[in-house]
Amino acid sequence: MSESLSPAVTFEIVDAVAVIRIDDGKANALGHEAIAAIGVGLDRAADEAGGVLLVGREGKFCAGFDLATMTGGDIDATRALLGAGAELALRLYLHPQPVVMAATGHALALGAILLMAGDVRIGADGPYKIGTNEVAIGLPVPRFACALAQDRLSRRHLQLASQFATVYDPTGAMAAGYLDQVVPLGELEATALAAAQAAATGLKR
Repeated sequence: MSESLSPAVTFEIVDAVAVIRIDDGKANALGHEAIAAIGVGLDRAADEAGGVLLVGREGKFCAGFDLATMTGGDIDATRALLGAGAELALRLYLHPQPVVMAATGHALALGAILLMAGDVRIGADGPYKIGTNEVAIGLPVPRFACALAQDRLSRRHLQLASQFATVYDPTGAMAAGYLDQVVPLGELEATALAAAQAAATGLKR
């Protein structure tokens, strides 16, 4: 049974996998509360599970940072949220257990960054947008996002994705390196859970 970690984040253990689900009923934009809750889920996963599955809501994986904070004019608040997002991405990237991402829909800005931080990234087929679009909305691409892009994205797409705010559909996102696999939306969660279970039980750590 799932347990609420915040109004937008739930946690449950399914066959050795910690399933962390983000669903704010809207675009899944992340503020401090949701980021902290995901962090709690990652802590619990390290003690209670063998792998992690991060899932969004249907049609919306993550729309990025909470724009009200990022564009509100308070530089300290913007830096604090950016720092929290960077820490979350780093924790996902360095998590001691395999981390599988189920990209249930749009993944923009921080959403695309979180995808790059995962070990296995599986996306739903459909009219979804995936990419780091900060430059297109007047924000710089964070340095930590550029570092992840260097590691995860195809060199052929690196400049387009990072500095030209190219946004891809799921098939294009797979070519660029944001995703490893694209499946029908109805098959996504089962496919991602199976991948997480296989990684959780098949790897010695």
